[in-house]
Amino acid sequence: MDRREFLAATSLAGMQSAAKDKTVRVGVIGTGGRGTSLLGTLLGIAGVRVPALCDIDAANLERAQALTVKAGHPQPEGYGSSPEAYKRLLGRDDLDAVVIATPWDWHARMAVDAMNAGKYTAVEVPCALALDECWDLVETAERTGKPCMMLENWSFRRDNLAVLNMIRLGLLGETVHCHCAHSHDCVDHWFFDRKGNMRWGGEFLVKYNRDQYPTHSLGPVLSWMNINCGDAFDYITSTAAGQFGITNYFRKNFGEDHPNARREYRQGDIVTSVIRTKKGKTVVVNYDMQLPRPYDNRWMIQGTEGVYMEARNSVYLHKRSPKYHEWEPFPPYQDKYDHKWWKPEASGGQAADQIARGHGGADGLELSLFLEAVRTQTLPPLDVYDSVTMSAVIALSGLSIERNSAPVPFPDFTRGKWTSRKPYFALDMGD
Repeated sequence: MDRREFLAATSLAGMQSAAKDKTVRVGVIGTGGRGTSLLGTLLGIAGVRVPALCDIDAANLERAQALTVKAGHPQPEGYGSSPEAYKRLLGRDDLDAVVIATPWDWHARMAVDAMNAGKYTAVEVPCALALDECWDLVETAERTGKPCMMLENWSFRRDNLAVLNMIRLGLLGETVHCHCAHSHDCVDHWFFDRKGNMRWGGEFLVKYNRDQYPTHSLGPVLSWMNINCGDAFDYITSTAAGQFGITNYFRKNFGEDHPNARREYRQGDIVTSVIRTKKGKTVVVNYDMQLPRPYDNRWMIQGTEGVYMEARNSVYLHKRSPKYHEWEPFPPYQDKYDHKWWKPEASGGQAADQIARGHGGADGLELSLFLEAVRTQTLPPLDVYDSVTMSAVIALSGLSIERNSAPVPFPDFTRGKWTSRKPYFALDMGD
């Protein structure tokens, strides 16, 4: 390191040290169920203020304001007079960052507007629905220099991060193949309410046939397989089953004459996508949100020296596992290879404290890391390239299904930088 590099490094370290106690001021756009959950997590993190909230539903907005006051904070100013009210929130000069938790089709445009307004941006999943929205996010982040992070919480799960450490230490050898899924029966609470009325998410089932929600599946997979950091998705093929589950649900529970029992839905019950990477690796992704079943992600990552399977909570490591070709329990490996973010001594016990928060602590962890990036003016733990890569499966799977499962090229959002980019997410053991 020469003198100039040394001075730059020590200057940055000094700025980051001075910023440790800085209060981060966050605006929240969207205070429905998910936004309120994220707001509650934000209010429990030290060094955070929430001066402004936005929602077009007055009841949601009032509830979120009351929640903030109950947590001991001043009442935030509310914005909600029109769908464009969020732009007035973004115009405030007392916000360092925004968290966006609105319906899917608003995510990309709001995130673009937030970056243009000079704010660090955290946006709920998926960050985009169309390919042009993906490119808008990338180009806006590059032009403004303001980071955009998709809040893909399953990237931050304790088990997934321990598996990542094992992969980076070479225990699975070279990764070759992965299976992942979002298997979650959402018909009676997400797409429709308990009374059978269509919610905003149900409209997507009428209009589209595609993998509507791939990011929870792919969250940990990108880092497990070094996607955008040494390898990249090359093309995707997708096949959809017919639609039987929604119709059956309404006929059984509301009768054959119910409007939603007679409605046509384009969305197939199961979508299976196969992605091939530039280096010849493969990923199978399942969309499964319309049939009765327990929640399941079905992660399986297979390499030249071993395999991990989430459904079994097991691993098999060639010449390491005690019995030849027999599974062994994963929990001892999780304890041994636990990521530093989840160790109680991390950040003065912060990791242990997060366990009591949303999604097993993953929400609190990802928000804490995002806020730390805002506080120190550094890059957040997930970048815009990985965010749009996960989300692009929505549009690409739809195109492949329309073309009778034909292969569809995967855009290179890094514009070739994947060949030289080094892994950056969750660096710990083996890095």
